[in-house]
Amino acid sequence: MLQKYLAILTLTLIAASCRTNEKTATSHERLDSIAREYVRLGLSIGRYDTDFVDAYYGPDSLRPAETDTAQFPKEAFLQKSGALKKALAAWATANGQDTLARRAAWLSAQLTAFERRIHIFSGSFVPFDTESRELFDAVAPVHDEQHFQGLIARLDHLLPGQGPIPGRYQKLADRFLIPQEKIDTVFRVAIAEARKRTLAHYALPAGEDFKLEYVHDKPWSGYNWYKGNYKSIIQINVSQPIYIERAIDLACHEGYPGHHVYNALLEKNLFRDKGWTEISLYPLFSPQSLIAEGSANYGISIAFPGQEQREFCKNVLMPVAGLDTTMADAYFEALKIRSALNYARNEVARGLLDKGMSEQEARRWLTDYCLLPEKGASDYIRFIRKYRSYVINYNYGQDIVQQYIESQGGTAAGPDKRWKLFETLLSNENKAGDLLRK
Repeated sequence: MLQKYLAILTLTLIAASCRTNEKTATSHERLDSIAREYVRLGLSIGRYDTDFVDAYYGPDSLRPAETDTAQFPKEAFLQKSGALKKALAAWATANGQDTLARRAAWLSAQLTAFERRIHIFSGSFVPFDTESRELFDAVAPVHDEQHFQGLIARLDHLLPGQGPIPGRYQKLADRFLIPQEKIDTVFRVAIAEARKRTLAHYALPAGEDFKLEYVHDKPWSGYNWYKGNYKSIIQINVSQPIYIERAIDLACHEGYPGHHVYNALLEKNLFRDKGWTEISLYPLFSPQSLIAEGSANYGISIAFPGQEQREFCKNVLMPVAGLDTTMADAYFEALKIRSALNYARNEVARGLLDKGMSEQEARRWLTDYCLLPEKGASDYIRFIRKYRSYVINYNYGQDIVQQYIESQGGTAAGPDKRWKLFETLLSNENKAGDLLRK
C-alpha cells in the first residue's frame, strides 16, 4: 500500500514539475518574443535617428527592411513601444520569477527611454530632470553657484601663483600636456597596464580585442564603438589637448575595465550564454548608458585605487611622455577638486536646455568652474547640444555605481571583493533605480 502511495505521489510530482517547466518555458518564450520586437523597434528608430543605436551585434533577421526615411513615423513608433510595454506589464502580472521579472522591468524602462527619445528627435521637449528620468532612470542633484565657488576657493590655497583660478590651474595643467608625437605611445602603455590589471581579476572571453584610432574635431575626448564578437574600436580625439591623467582615464573608461569589458561581459553572459536578444542592441539614450558611463568612470579607481593612478603617471607615463614630474603632486591634488567640480557641467546643461542660459554664461561656468580651456568649453557646449541630459551619466552615474559597490562591502572587504562586485554589475541588466534601492 505504501509503495502504491509513493508511486502515485511520484507521478503527481513529475506531472506538476512538467507543468511548471512547461509554464516556465512558455514564460521564457513570450519574454524572448517581446525582446525580439524591442530590438526590431530600436533598429527601426535608428534608421532615422542616427545617434540612437550605439551598438548592435544580434541577428540580421531583426534588422528592418530598407525603406524611405524621409518621414519619421513618430506615432507608429510610439504606438509600438506602448504596445510592448503593455505586453510586458501583462507578462509581469502572470509571472513572479525574480530573474525574468527583473529582465521585464529593465525592458520596460528601456522602452520608456525609446519614447522620450522619439519625442526629442521630433522636436518635443520636457524639463531637463524629467528628460533624464525617462531616458536614464535618474535625476541628478542640483547645485547652486555658491557650491562651486566654495570648491574653487579651495584651489586658491593649492595652486601656485596669484590671480584668477582658471588661469593658474591651466598654467599648472600645461606642464602635464602630452606632446602630440607621444600620444600614441603613452596611450598604448596606459591601455596595456589597465588591461593587465583587469585580466588579473577577470577571465574575459577568448578573442576579445580592440583597435585604437585617433580622430579629430569631435565633441568628446574618447569613444568606444563596440562591434560584437568581443571586439571594440577605441577612438581618441586628438583635436583636444590631452593631459597625462587622461591617458589612464580613457584607457580604463573606454577599455579596461570600462566600456569594452562591460560590453564583452554582457555579450558573453547574457546574449551568448542565455540567449537574451535584447542585450545585443545598445540604445545610447537609455538607462543602460547611465550604468555604462558610471561604471566606466568608477572603473578607473577599480583598476588604479588610491594613489596608484598618480604613481603610475609619475613613474611610468610622464617619463614616456618626456614630462617633468615637478609639481605632479600639486597637480593631482588639484584634479581631486576638479573632479568634484564636474557637477557644474550638469548645471550648464540644465541652464542651456531648460532655463535660458546664454552661451556666453555657459562658457563662463565651463571656464570658471569646470576649468576648461576655451576650446574645451566650446566642445562641451557642442556635446550638450548633441547629447543633452546624457551629461549626468558621467558624474551622477559614477556616484551611483560607487555608492552601490561600497554599500555591498566593496571597500571594507578589499580589492578582490570590489572587483567581484564590479564584475557582477557589468554582467547583468541593471538600471539606476535598481542600484539606488539597494
